[in-house]
Amino acid sequence: MTTCQELKEILRDGLLSFPVTDFDAGGNFDPKGYQARLEWLMPYGARALFAAGGTGEYFSLTLDEFSRVVDTAVRTCQGHTPILAGAGGPTRTAIAFAQEAQRKGAAGILLMPHYLTDAPQEGIARHVREVCDSVDIGVLIYHRGQCRLSPALLEQLAEQCPNLIGFKDGVGNVEHMVRVRRRLGDRFAYLGGLPTAEVFAQAYRAMGVPVYSSAVFNFVPEMAMHFYQAVKTGDDATVGHLLDTFFLPLLEIRNRKPGYAVSIVKAGTRIIGRSSGPVRPPLVDLDPQEEDALRALIEAL
Repeated sequence: MTTCQELKEILRDGLLSFPVTDFDAGGNFDPKGYQARLEWLMPYGARALFAAGGTGEYFSLTLDEFSRVVDTAVRTCQGHTPILAGAGGPTRTAIAFAQEAQRKGAAGILLMPHYLTDAPQEGIARHVREVCDSVDIGVLIYHRGQCRLSPALLEQLAEQCPNLIGFKDGVGNVEHMVRVRRRLGDRFAYLGGLPTAEVFAQAYRAMGVPVYSSAVFNFVPEMAMHFYQAVKTGDDATVGHLLDTFFLPLLEIRNRKPGYAVSIVKAGTRIIGRSSGPVRPPLVDLDPQEEDALRALIEAL
């Protein structure tokens, strides 16, 4: 078992990733494919993996499917790589998923937004507090979408919830991120969480957020680790080259349709011969021309 404090220390350094969730041709969870994917990814050295996260299509999973995904991840990676699980949606739904993740042996929870409903700051804070109180494992807030909290409320939550150990920013408000980092200090582990985080990695490192989660790790893991090391060591030439030749062209494809941040990753797994199946509605897969453009980027590496 990984304690909350141990998990926080793990999340302070290194590359993280969100494995895609494997579906068969009918859109059903494929546990054998998912296990094989994790076995392939583990040796590349991600510090922790997020099962059933955003890239893992948490938003499309039933509780039973989620339980099977987390169980497969924990059993496959046990003793090697800590597994955190996504949890989100309405408060009681988030609690049910978080408790199931703890029951299956996850080391922590990434608390994703509550989705559609607008809510005041104090209501969002109560939502976070109730989820934290429902489990003993570590919880990270995913600051994104409808889940946005002021530095003052984050500080209050940090005092009230000992197992609230991390803050992942998916908004990109530089002033807010700096204020949170300065106010909370070492109380949290801080993660960059904007889609295609590599594009923002240097800027976030300068703000005191050295860790990010890589989606492309799913299909070009060696390059993803190479890029992370270049950012960490200040190898600006390598960073600039990979931004120009891979990441920025990748964004041009990704930005063509909403939801392609997930779809392009699943397309990447198909291109390298490790298909994870189709995305589920409401997402759509890349069209053939877009997949060909992605294939050219991958082959150029």
